Amino acid sequence: MNDKRKLVLVGTGFVGMSMAYSFLNTGGIDELVLIDVDKEKAIGEAMDLQHGLPYARGKMSIKAGDYSECKDASIVVVSAGVAQKDGETRLELTNRNAKIMKSVVEQIRDSGFGGILVIASNPVDSMTYLAWKVSGYPKERVIGSGTILDTARLRYLMSEYLNISSSNIHAYIMGEHGDSSFVPWTHAYVGAKSLLDLLDEKHKNLSDLHAIYTQVQQAAYEIIKRKRSTYYGIGLSLNRLVHAILDDENVILTVSAYQNGEYKQKGLYIGVPAMINAQGIKEIIPLALNEVDQAKFNHSCDTLREINEKSMESIA
Repeated sequence: MNDKRKLVLVGTGFVGMSMAYSFLNTGGIDELVLIDVDKEKAIGEAMDLQHGLPYARGKMSIKAGDYSECKDASIVVVSAGVAQKDGETRLELTNRNAKIMKSVVEQIRDSGFGGILVIASNPVDSMTYLAWKVSGYPKERVIGSGTILDTARLRYLMSEYLNISSSNIHAYIMGEHGDSSFVPWTHAYVGAKSLLDLLDEKHKNLSDLHAIYTQVQQAAYEIIKRKRSTYYGIGLSLNRLVHAILDDENVILTVSAYQNGEYKQKGLYIGVPAMINAQGIKEIIPLALNEVDQAKFNHSCDTLREINEKSMESIA
């Protein structure tokens, strides 16, 4: 990765611009370039952000541009695509977004880009797999936002339920960023204590955990029903992922990562805990799943394989 902390965003919709705006508040990048099929919108968004720079955290250059800007970028984030409709599953988005993703990634690849490619377009696991196939990049350099937002939702709700800071909640949503995700509760901790042990000590019911998971699983649908789309949470999640890469953090995040047998599955991208640094995905963190959780993970993988095959067919 080059020394210049240059970030290119492809797609200036609500998700992409929520991430872009977050960097004015956190700093951490030197240059931000916005690309959109609607070039005038990209210019307008850049202007709007530029006018906030006098009050931003740190010095930053912001502009609209084209795909040639990707060549010397450290990270390219892709959030381009059509939005999820009310009542539509993320997986139903696949055919609508596959052709867009293919076109976008081809142009990024052809620019000579040599950094880390982050995919945030839904359905993110399938779109990340498609981006990897089209780009030809090493698997560690292509990362999907995966279940990073789902995990944040889980930790927030558990924090509210337990009245303990979310920074001390260590629990993960794994699998598809969607309806077949799951929580490996036996690997959930509050501080250094097993969550299941803590619940037992406090005489709390395990059914409460299932209710919390259901809230996480349905969160996007509930938000979309009320405000048509979700974007603040994923915008901040992408900010966190970008910082982890640029700062070479070796932090564990639940991203969509290529499977090569770590969880008894191969040949697809799916949400798992992975160590993130300047290389992209340094390594996947394998957890010893029990029989029930392994079955859930396998089901999630089977669901995605079917969708992946259809998405590849739709761009053939």
